[in-house]
Amino acid sequence: MTTVSVRFVCVGVLGLFGTVVEAAPQHWRIDPVHSRVVLKVSHAGFSDSMATLSAISGEIKFDPQDWSSAQVQAEIPLHTLDFGHADWNRRMARDDFFAVKRYPVARFVSTRVIGRDETHAEVHGVLYFRGEEVPVVLQVQRNALGRKLPWIIHRRVGYSARATLLRGDFGIDRYPGVVGDEVYIDLQIEAERSRD
Repeated sequence: MTTVSVRFVCVGVLGLFGTVVEAAPQHWRIDPVHSRVVLKVSHAGFSDSMATLSAISGEIKFDPQDWSSAQVQAEIPLHTLDFGHADWNRRMARDDFFAVKRYPVARFVSTRVIGRDETHAEVHGVLYFRGEEVPVVLQVQRNALGRKLPWIIHRRVGYSARATLLRGDFGIDRYPGVVGDEVYIDLQIEAERSRD
């Protein structure tokens, strides 16, 4: 479950693959309203428990002509964790799971971006969560780029990304066989072009 923290963040790294032809590096701010992390993990094989994380913040810096120079940082406040039930949210926030009081923020920092084609890439990075630093690879798809809505002033970019994490890598190993070790992460990220 800790994977959710991922992200985050992560997340935001998606702005890296625009079709813009400007030569100068561009700055993009993650939109916390239209960005979300969804995580799911097996509950003893009966169903997949699902939760969301929101209020993601961060910045993307990249040169559209050189994806390898991209840099991404994103943060997710863990108090936004929502399993859809107040009592269960409090249970998951305790130290044997998300440890929200001790580690209130999860952070993702990219280390490398590999473009696969115009709209797909792998974003490699490190997820800082619960005092651990774990390598993460996001499979990213760019959905849209531009000003598609009349009230949007700045250019925007939207991405979907997926990753699979192991909760044991973050020290969350309670209830093996009841709670799955694999945590599946789905990120939806929008970012807005900043004024450089």
